[in-house]
Amino acid sequence: MHETLSSTAMADLIVTESGAVHRPRNVDWKRAAALLYGDWGTSKAYVIGLAFLAAGFSSLPIILAVCAVTGLVGINYMVICRHFPDGGGVYSAARSQGRALAVVGALLLVADLTVTAALSGWSALSYITSGAEHITSIKLLRDHIALTTIGVLLIMGAINYFGPKHSGTFAVALAIPTALVVITMIAISVPHFTTRFLEPRHESLTTVWVQFVSVILALSGAESIANLTGVMKLDPGSTMEHPSVARESLKAIAPVAIEVVFGTALLGWAMLSLPQVLGKTLHLTARSDIAAVLQQRSEDMLRFIGEQFATATFSAAVGNVFGWIVGIVFFLLLLSAANTAIVAMIGLFYMMARDREMPRQFKRLNRHGVPIYPLIISIGLPAVVLLFVANFTALAGLYAIGVVGAITVNVGSCAANRSVGFTWYDRLLFGITFAILLFVELTLAHTKLDALQFVLAVLIGGLALRAYTLKRQGLTTVMLHRQVAAMVTPELPATMQSRLSDAQKIMVAARGITPVLSFALDEAQLREATLCVLYVKEVAVYYTAGGTRLGRARWQDDPEANAIMSLMLKLGAEREISVVPLYAVSPDAAATIVDLSATMGVDFLLIGATQRTALAKLLRGSVVTSVAQHLPDSIQLLIFG
Repeated sequence: MHETLSSTAMADLIVTESGAVHRPRNVDWKRAAALLYGDWGTSKAYVIGLAFLAAGFSSLPIILAVCAVTGLVGINYMVICRHFPDGGGVYSAARSQGRALAVVGALLLVADLTVTAALSGWSALSYITSGAEHITSIKLLRDHIALTTIGVLLIMGAINYFGPKHSGTFAVALAIPTALVVITMIAISVPHFTTRFLEPRHESLTTVWVQFVSVILALSGAESIANLTGVMKLDPGSTMEHPSVARESLKAIAPVAIEVVFGTALLGWAMLSLPQVLGKTLHLTARSDIAAVLQQRSEDMLRFIGEQFATATFSAAVGNVFGWIVGIVFFLLLLSAANTAIVAMIGLFYMMARDREMPRQFKRLNRHGVPIYPLIISIGLPAVVLLFVANFTALAGLYAIGVVGAITVNVGSCAANRSVGFTWYDRLLFGITFAILLFVELTLAHTKLDALQFVLAVLIGGLALRAYTLKRQGLTTVMLHRQVAAMVTPELPATMQSRLSDAQKIMVAARGITPVLSFALDEAQLREATLCVLYVKEVAVYYTAGGTRLGRARWQDDPEANAIMSLMLKLGAEREISVVPLYAVSPDAAATIVDLSATMGVDFLLIGATQRTALAKLLRGSVVTSVAQHLPDSIQLLIFG
């Protein structure tokens, strides 16, 4: 009979994302690129129209400058992803420079995600309702588009109540149709490109800079790819202990960055070439009339471009159909972007709560593993913003200050980070980008009082909540010598853990104190096998900053897991069975069960029949089915029911 391990000895065999067992890396570069495009690629849907509102027919240099800065930021994030294979978002990157700075960066990202959700929802409704204003219900919707957007966000919140497990799939499915639509629009508009209608700038350079700053919205989405590196497939030759995603992240970022930069530039030129065809399609010849129409359609400019150039190239019927295709595709993509922002905000609040930077109540989950309070906040913040904005332009004015601030904190932290192997030219790149974006951020704060008030409200509210949390937890700052700090790193105790060799291992996935546990004890006793008791706490959040220290997730701190493990250790000791408690916090129970089964080298896996409702199975899938599909052939699966 194998020697029974004590609960104290096994307490450190806790499975966390930063421990010996890692989250499955199953996102290849194609899926990562599609997810990035679903966020980053939507920026052109409103950047071009806002540029025309800001500078009219002299807006091409501004659009090209926005594209240049977008490309520069893309290059920065290629470097960041290369050096942060476990997640390089602003929260994890800034944490190396201090906990407070990391929280400030996270709150700036919250401000960005708040306006992203509101702006994307508003823009989505503009794209789908344009051209149907003669219908009374559609006209009523457009007249109250802010309230309608709030309604759409509430529906998204209801859907996310069941978890965002498949939220990224929608964006992936839309990536190729959206890219094809953009390519088609460029192809039919290129023959009509002209510089006849371009106007030189009429204002001073200071005014042009302010105009540029007001439309620098194409940076949105850069943070999303940095947070995806923690689940991206590893490069050939790298391992979980020494991960590298340099090639995979480069292949994901490069094509999306190229499409966003050149697609935005070419479609901006197409917009400024519209007077070439509007005389034929809408019988407009006066410059003032054309400008008025373009300003009216600024919220759905891409649809207007598609309609007019398709009409000029083919016919009015084809133009109308193509306009609807563009409207539907961007409607769905923008809704997906809004949903992704909501899900990312939920994950960000949960991550900070796990780091004890936010109230512990933010870790409270519903039965589907979704943090309840972060879900409410992630829907409530965009709804409040929509209640106070007057129009689409005002909403867009709140946007840039958050995203630019978050990226500024990220690249600035990387420039100052001496613990990561950045080269001198990497730091020079970060420094130049930091200086440009800091100047942009200061200009936004100076010229857009409402944006400054908004981001200050988010920062003050978030930091006040953090201060309250730290006070309630009784935390304070402790100064430690470097040698002392090195002695308490989690890696050193891990090297001293016992390496037992067992003849057979049985793993049982526990979801409660159920008959499958008794069956597992019987099997382990009969086979004289080690029994691994696994409890997976499902946390349905979409945030992958694996580089952040989450603290040790302990089954002793989870009431349900503690009850199961304590009982199994007691019964195992009575029956002289070696019981190994394993505890995991994961957004995907099935993937974690499969990953741990292979990692622990078990011979048998026992799972109880699922008790989920039909609706939950439909939205989240069956754990048993997913495990059966992906479990290695060397492990026998027993389903107890």
